[in-house]
Amino acid sequence: MGRAYEVRKAAMAKTAAAKSKLNNKYGRSIYLAAKSGIPDPELNQALKKEIEKAKSEKVSADVIKRAIEKAQGVGVEAYIPVRYEGFGPNNSMFIIECETDNPNRTYIDVRTAFSKSNCKLGVNGSVIHMFNNFAAFSFEGLTEDEVLDGLIMADCDVTEIKEEEGLITVFAPVTEYAKVKQTLLDLKPDLEFLEDQIAWIPQVYVTLTDEKDKKMFERLMTLLDEIEDIQDIFHNIESTEE
Repeated sequence: MGRAYEVRKAAMAKTAAAKSKLNNKYGRSIYLAAKSGIPDPELNQALKKEIEKAKSEKVSADVIKRAIEKAQGVGVEAYIPVRYEGFGPNNSMFIIECETDNPNRTYIDVRTAFSKSNCKLGVNGSVIHMFNNFAAFSFEGLTEDEVLDGLIMADCDVTEIKEEEGLITVFAPVTEYAKVKQTLLDLKPDLEFLEDQIAWIPQVYVTLTDEKDKKMFERLMTLLDEIEDIQDIFHNIESTEE
């Protein structure tokens, strides 16, 4: 059917795979949020947050509904959160957040990804002390002064507010997630978040300048991205340029 058809076919397959991975990711995160509390987003802020994030990524209502039903006992899958820590090129550090129904399989998959990239999977606690756990929001459409005044008036506990070329980033304690987000939405109801998550923020960053290190990093990220159980990857590599 020709080269054009093959290109379109490959693009469609890639899109379908990405969509499947996205549905899988949010299906698990919604399941865990519903399982850890009341399976009602109006009464469970963690669940409400995951549903809002899923909808912003165009995850279907059916995927969201099935995940909540599983948490209520409908279906047999049971996911648990697991975290791995490791070391990458130039002594960089990684935190890998997963949700899995088979921790042994996930551990082997993550360890293999690090091994094939000539990187090293660490033990629990080997890396995490070099990161801070924050609620993180990034957005445009408000000034730094508007954000600061609004958060102060709402008595929000905020760790840091950064502004760079119109992009505002707010870091706050995890316990303040719901309060800070609602305050920002009160300031601008149609505010669209470019980032809205509980994140591990590095205390120090590294830059990769060696070509071998850059290729090692790219290979590790590619292999990790292929593991369906992985929900989030955090690292302290700030740049791969000089």
